[in-house]
Amino acid sequence: MPSLRLRWLIFIAVAILPMLVILAPLGSFLIMSLAHAEKHEIIYDWTLANYINFFGNWTYLSTFLGTLWLCLEVVLLSLLVGYPIAWYIWRQKSWKRYALLQLAALPLFMSYIVKLYTLRSMLGLNGLVNQALLALGILDQPSQVFLYNQRAVLITMMVIYLPYVVLPIFLTLERIPRSLLQASTDLGASGWDTFRRVIFPLSLPGTIAGALFAFVLALGDFITPQMVGGTTGFTIGRVIFSQFGLAYDWPFGSAMATVLFLVALLMIIAAAYAASRRRV
Repeated sequence: MPSLRLRWLIFIAVAILPMLVILAPLGSFLIMSLAHAEKHEIIYDWTLANYINFFGNWTYLSTFLGTLWLCLEVVLLSLLVGYPIAWYIWRQKSWKRYALLQLAALPLFMSYIVKLYTLRSMLGLNGLVNQALLALGILDQPSQVFLYNQRAVLITMMVIYLPYVVLPIFLTLERIPRSLLQASTDLGASGWDTFRRVIFPLSLPGTIAGALFAFVLALGDFITPQMVGGTTGFTIGRVIFSQFGLAYDWPFGSAMATVLFLVALLMIIAAAYAASRRRV
């Protein structure tokens, strides 16, 4: 058996690379956020001006708050759609269950850009959504209401991030002992009572994990709003992208990225605390 000192040395050697890969970019963002850009030159003068400008400018702050609200909508819609899907897959027989699970996870193996273009074509004037509504007689002519707005961003994010919600919920449901369900039935509980008192409370860790995945991924997404959002589907991710691109104000973009990271970190800590109190 290796000594305690040797085990610590092995752990440090193995952990150095992941720590550098994760912490070095975060540290560089934090340091750069304390600088300022002047005539396309970054000057490190250790100032909080970027943060003051961000929180003091209602345009940036309202975009940030709107993005948070959009992320919460994505989480809510993803859970409303994803939980029944995960529950339905879990209730199937073994071979059918895993076939449906693979089908639900299949979008994860597709290109992100391909999925965006597919959804954009479906939401367009001649897309599947408009054609279906025309066939049902709900619309008289194709509508642009499904594309290039905040609603399009919400729908697209929900569809893209849905597998990240379904899989954790299914895995938590899979860990619930069948004996608990049988005991609930033997004690006279109805199907709804079993779900409300046994299944749903025990599946909360996976539900929280799926919600966290959807929130964090939506929070930093700037490609989806740019592809399907148009001029009204603006998010803080697009603002940060513009600061690193067209505006060439890397310190200000770093400050906004740092704020975004801190919000995501707080959500992860809150979700971990909530999940720890509902362990299966």
